[in-house]
Amino acid sequence: MINNCRVCGCRFNNEAFLKFVNMPATAQYLPDQKTKGKDKGKDFSVIQCSFCGLVQLNSDHVPYYREVIRAAGFSREMNEFRSRQFSEFVKEYSLKGKKIVEIGCGQGEYLSLLKKSGLRASGLEFGSNSIKKCQKQGLDVAKGFVNKENYRIKSSPFDAFFMLSFLEHLPEPGKVLKGIHGNLSDNAVGIIEVPNFDMIQRDGLMTEFMSDHLMYFTKDTLSIALKMNGFEIIKCQEVCYDYIISATIIKRKRIDANLFLKQKEKIQREIEKFIKLFRGKKIAVWGAGHQALAAMSLFGMSGKIDYVIDSAPFKQGKLTPATHIPIVAPEKLFSDPVDALLVIAGSYSEEIIKIASEKFLIRNLAVLRNNQLELVRLKAKK
Repeated sequence: MINNCRVCGCRFNNEAFLKFVNMPATAQYLPDQKTKGKDKGKDFSVIQCSFCGLVQLNSDHVPYYREVIRAAGFSREMNEFRSRQFSEFVKEYSLKGKKIVEIGCGQGEYLSLLKKSGLRASGLEFGSNSIKKCQKQGLDVAKGFVNKENYRIKSSPFDAFFMLSFLEHLPEPGKVLKGIHGNLSDNAVGIIEVPNFDMIQRDGLMTEFMSDHLMYFTKDTLSIALKMNGFEIIKCQEVCYDYIISATIIKRKRIDANLFLKQKEKIQREIEKFIKLFRGKKIAVWGAGHQALAAMSLFGMSGKIDYVIDSAPFKQGKLTPATHIPIVAPEKLFSDPVDALLVIAGSYSEEIIKIASEKFLIRNLAVLRNNQLELVRLKAKK
């Protein structure tokens, strides 16, 4: 019995909502007359995670969970559907000639169709007999199972991947998804398919619960699982008479730091130019909030600013962290006036500019607004 959600890891805090007694222990490797005496039924319960909403069995996995065993390859209709699906996928995402991997490729039922769609298709499979059958067909298949984040698949990185009716069998789906993510090129796309619990729930299909399937995904819970493990959803739809949820996904892009760095350089130049205008004279900063404190460190203001003004009494008499510039009350401007004032106070900036110019008669003012330094043009007094 498991006590934590397989996707989000949160501890179950509710009771199972369905209980099954003496159910088939497996859906594969069926007993025959010689082995039926060893065949025993299995009890299991179905529980829903209160946090991410995933419906799942609270029992252990079947022994062969790492192998893909599918009968769909015997279906002419399914093969025709897959051929259309693969061809449309290749065309839509300009994948012709690109490298793709099927995670859990079984006996190559779909891998051969992927090759026909113009892809450089590889497969990853754990079952030894299935691998032999793939290799006899001339298919590029490696033995393995993605069980950790730093798992490496032969010929990676790949431009795309498929994982068809396999995720629901896995006791640690997060590790598998993270491992797949690490074998993909930037902007790689993929399709993951699972049985459709939205339909199972709509129609009350008790016979859809089985020991092999540890998790029962809806569109929402599948999206949560994928987003938690490095993917963004392009589209998520019901296919195959609504029995399957098919999610087209893309590897999440890394944050591009170039814009931050360019803006830092730009503001740095503007602040240095402002400070240079008053070299040998006194300059203060008004504002000791997080934005101002960060700016003083980022833009090297230590030793260039005489003091920092803030109206909050609990900050006065302290020093700015890292730069160690004294923080004082506004009245300091009367006893120790400055020649220029730099305002870094977010939404309070306009109020401070008004106080500084009217009460303290400061004429040389600049304000840091978002991504630029602005010189304040004060209205001439009549």
